[in-house]
Amino acid sequence: MNDDERVVKHLEFIQHVVNRLGSNAFLLKGWSMTVLVAGSLLTIRFSPDQPLLALTLLVPIFGFWLLDAYFLWQERLFRAEYDRVRRQDETDFAMNPAQHKDKPQHSWPATFFSMTLVLFYVVEILFVAALAIASTTTAEHRCP
Repeated sequence: MNDDERVVKHLEFIQHVVNRLGSNAFLLKGWSMTVLVAGSLLTIRFSPDQPLLALTLLVPIFGFWLLDAYFLWQERLFRAEYDRVRRQDETDFAMNPAQHKDKPQHSWPATFFSMTLVLFYVVEILFVAALAIASTTTAEHRCP
């Protein structure tokens, strides 16, 4: 195998990692929505007049957000590693994405507050807030 083929093979390895991280993030968003809907239905069914119970759904939302941000952060680091490797003429197949952590665009806060994650999880948070408000108004209008 010549040097160019080795570099291409190395890039394929990195791309497989990036694809796997992207798949994990996609699955997390699906599970987040599933937990949110299931929790909302349980809240409405068993405690429709307990607004604080609806707010407990914020805990898994933030947990999923943290985990999703971690996967996106790792994906960004591996993309930077891919960019580094593609400029090489030869490779030793080393994968060290941690060397790219110092760049501001690859920082944890920048990833956590990326537009795609913020939009997705803020919509979920607004849904929980609407559920809590609806629970409050239901409790106020319930006949004694």
